[in-house]
Amino acid sequence: MSYITLVRHGQANTTARDEDSYDKLSELGHQQARWLGAHLRETKAHYPRVFCGTLTRHVETAASMGLPEPVRDARLNEIEYFTLAQLFEEQHGVTIPTDREGFVQHLPLTFKAWANGEIRNAPETFEQFETRVSDALREIHDGDGPAIVVTSGGLISMVVRQAMGLDIPAMARVALAIMNTSLHRLHPIGADLSPVLFNAVPHLEAPERHFAQTHL
Repeated sequence: MSYITLVRHGQANTTARDEDSYDKLSELGHQQARWLGAHLRETKAHYPRVFCGTLTRHVETAASMGLPEPVRDARLNEIEYFTLAQLFEEQHGVTIPTDREGFVQHLPLTFKAWANGEIRNAPETFEQFETRVSDALREIHDGDGPAIVVTSGGLISMVVRQAMGLDIPAMARVALAIMNTSLHRLHPIGADLSPVLFNAVPHLEAPERHFAQTHL
């Protein structure tokens, strides 16, 4: 057993309004990933095990970071937020936002309705999402050597929820805070994984890179 470092993918297509259109990095997203990869090499970070989801933005982030070919695991994929939002609008009249301020209000409402089973015909239930995340992290946790996992913000917020016992509103606040290519580390303490690093962007801390500290 060893520690796990989670990385949110680089900035994706911010103008997208559906899953397929969103699933590719912007040029800034590639640059964020290149800077993170350079930082890990400069600090001699050691990750003998590399994982990512099967989404294009995960694979592109890992490649731009210069990581070895990762193990691709669909359990590490993001929730289909655009699909959930479309169903939420159709079934309950909650309008899909077009700006960050609206998204800040929309995401907690969507998470709550989804967790309560109020969004019919969702791609997966909230409970199924919880289970696949915990199963994937447990298997990685049980392996030998430090692991790095390139994934998405919603999944990272679920990992933090499970580690810290967060309720749905708190999980939503975590998801909203997570920056592109941010680092999140879990260490085994006793039988459980505990967060020891959250939302770190050391590769974006120089003043000339502050513009690259993006959330969307």
